[in-house]
Amino acid sequence: MTILKGITRRDFLNGVALSVAAGGTLSPLEILAQEGRRYPPALTGLRGSHKGSFEVAHSLALRSRTWPRPSALTDNEYDLVVVGGGISGLAAAFLFRQKVGADARILVLDNHDDFGGHAKRNEFNVDGRHVIGYGGSMTIDQPSKYSAPAAQLLRDVGIEVDRFYEYFDRDFFASHGLRRAVYFSAERYGRDSVHPEVFRAYARELQPDWREVINAYPLSDEGTASFIALLDDPPDFLEGRSRDDKIALMRRISYSDYLRQFVGAHEDVVLFLRDQLRGLWGFGFDALSALEGARYYMPGTWHLWPLVEEDEESEPYIHHFPDGNAGIARALVRRLVPAALPGPDTMEALAVTPVDYAQLDRRENRIRIRLDSTAVDVRHVDNGGAVDVTYVRAGNAHRVRGKHVVLACYNSVIPHLCPELPDEQVEAIRLAEKIPLAYINVALRNWQAFARLGYHEFHVPQADLMHSFGMDFPVSMGDYRYARTPDDPVVIHGSFAPTVPDQGLTEREQHVAGGARMLRMSFADYETQIIRQLSGALGGGGFDAERDIAAITVNRWPHGYAYEYNELYDPPEWNPNNGPHLLGARQLGRISIANSDAAAYAYVNGAIDAACRAVNEQT
Repeated sequence: MTILKGITRRDFLNGVALSVAAGGTLSPLEILAQEGRRYPPALTGLRGSHKGSFEVAHSLALRSRTWPRPSALTDNEYDLVVVGGGISGLAAAFLFRQKVGADARILVLDNHDDFGGHAKRNEFNVDGRHVIGYGGSMTIDQPSKYSAPAAQLLRDVGIEVDRFYEYFDRDFFASHGLRRAVYFSAERYGRDSVHPEVFRAYARELQPDWREVINAYPLSDEGTASFIALLDDPPDFLEGRSRDDKIALMRRISYSDYLRQFVGAHEDVVLFLRDQLRGLWGFGFDALSALEGARYYMPGTWHLWPLVEEDEESEPYIHHFPDGNAGIARALVRRLVPAALPGPDTMEALAVTPVDYAQLDRRENRIRIRLDSTAVDVRHVDNGGAVDVTYVRAGNAHRVRGKHVVLACYNSVIPHLCPELPDEQVEAIRLAEKIPLAYINVALRNWQAFARLGYHEFHVPQADLMHSFGMDFPVSMGDYRYARTPDDPVVIHGSFAPTVPDQGLTEREQHVAGGARMLRMSFADYETQIIRQLSGALGGGGFDAERDIAAITVNRWPHGYAYEYNELYDPPEWNPNNGPHLLGARQLGRISIANSDAAAYAYVNGAIDAACRAVNEQT
């Protein structure tokens, strides 16, 4: 068990964000913790699906446990009860009040100790400096393509997406001479080594001597020669086929098998490239189509680029709060329970204003957000005129009643909650499998090692834990400032999607195995590997884990990304607008379903659009 000096096991179990420097002053977060006031964003160690958040649901879904239905209601009847306090659930509460009126009584239940669902916020105090990271849903991607209702909701909660062009410093890394790198671990390649990333076209343009760089990669001689040949003006490997035949073939074969069977690439190259989109999709190219590889300009597919390129230009990937889409969740809560986020009604204030969690569930609130509360039964009563929701909190069952209910929780638990669902709807829901994912945040006292090496991000081929990690997005908002010099503290963000590659398992089968593996891992398991990877990649820059790491938070999501249809396994006509998820999300009387699973789209606008639909159904 590896515990860094200055960070004790008690600290992690108690969940206190530390200022480890001797004589360091207490931060506002530490003062809150010492006063016994609840402040979940400052908790470290294992977060995400944390201890206490999933056990009741697992007992319900895996062991068919039941709880007695209380004879009396806990509260007076609500106009709306929302099960799930993520972005979709909070959006449903907000939209329902807009439609019904300010007098609407709404209760939001969530099984975690914080709101936001996957849009979680991590905060650290590093030697007196406040740094923020994102623990899940990260960015408002392509906001110009949002539906009109989703775009309007952002405006209504005070989010002006064009402001991110001011907040996000797109020149930060280039101005400090920092690039992307590849970290080859000793466990996989015999010794630790770090090299520039050059396999993509833009990287080769930045590195004219790219052949020498690849020659230095720790691959076999045959693998090196195969890699250089693949990148050096390769032929059309599907020459002679028609456009439609090429696309059909590339859709039904994985990119890894395409490299093997049509390109003739060495296995070293196949394994090096396999996990390039693991952070985006949650699995590797052994379970992604070659056509998807072409969409992302992967080597060996360049002749297909004209066939898959879209006419529209993508927006820059900059619409990012310091805490990711937790900023959206906080903006919604500020509108729903204003006393919980007092102060200026600005985007900048969202970054720095601590939430007063004691205000979320006060009796006098028209809208109440009740955390640590896991729904276990949802059913119509009074001849279909209302819906009762039984939930478990601190081991005790409670019952509330709503005129309407929106289920904005994990889709896969809904069949266990709602006995009235018809069989065909249950089967449609069960077709999707949530994608396990961990977002790892490491608070460092400085980023000197990155500056010395000249890199800000590392890709890790064949990684056992983090397949990529690097300095967080350079976002400054109002009083919150990103690290300006290498002496400033910074959050290092790492991604871990547990997979079982090249074993013949489908995507869904890999997700089941990966989620189970994730739940078996202790914080010590994560911590040991995190320290090993950071030390292996950054050691050449003078990194010392004992000295440089201030805190670690692992946001563990065994049920993470929503399942999106995969053309390698699913019919090509299935997409967010057409597929069995539409049946799975079908209204059931006074019960509607809203979450990104129900949209088959693992992005924040999918969650918001699902909330819009659910509220429209109920109003």
